[in-house]
Amino acid sequence: MSVEESQPLISHLIELRNRLLKAIICILVVFAIIVYWANDIYSLLASPLTERLPAGATMIATSVATPFFTPIKLTAIVAVFISVPYILYQIWAFVAPALYKQEKRLVYPLLISSTLLFYTGVAFAYYVVFPLIFAFLTSTTPEGVTMATDISSYLDFVLTIFLAFGVCFEVPVAIILLCWSGITTPEDLKQKRPYIIVAAFIIGMLLTPPDIFSQTLLAIPMCLLFEIGVIIARFYTPKENIGEPTT
Repeated sequence: MSVEESQPLISHLIELRNRLLKAIICILVVFAIIVYWANDIYSLLASPLTERLPAGATMIATSVATPFFTPIKLTAIVAVFISVPYILYQIWAFVAPALYKQEKRLVYPLLISSTLLFYTGVAFAYYVVFPLIFAFLTSTTPEGVTMATDISSYLDFVLTIFLAFGVCFEVPVAIILLCWSGITTPEDLKQKRPYIIVAAFIIGMLLTPPDIFSQTLLAIPMCLLFEIGVIIARFYTPKENIGEPTT
């Protein structure tokens, strides 16, 4: 590799390092601000279950250090969650100079919409899905069995559900990117609608607890978001027509 070729590579690596450091510093600052309320944050996350536990039942900790580390772990995840817009901005600032003008017009709104859709999916899971899931699970506890959920296991469970709903709510963004890249078209997707609806219910079955309510609550929004994505994808020009790069 010549000196002329290595210099741009080094400058790109330095730029990437600086962007990563800024993102990490943002996460650490947010974590330092909210760590004081770590136990309160966990109590808020656990409320959909604790409010539906039978009288006298509580959550438990099966390890000596779990009551300390579990809220701290959750707080670190919340810090990342809050910092997502700034992290995405750093990613955007790093890749934007290499994009075409029309690619920038596509990527910028997609970054914003994908962030909002992910937040919406998480909020939907917390306010709509969790109350129904935990009401169902607590009502099916056999007689004579006390439901006492470990706080670490509960955190892993709800984080999995959050991730599942957050990612599945990105369906419109995925459809737009597929149509923009030329892999498919809105017309092709409309013809495959029955298969996509079946796939949405299969995904709902695999990613949620084994009850029809949570499966349906994931599948129906995915179907609606699919229709929205197909409509919006009509307004995006395929990649081969993107035009000239920015100067």
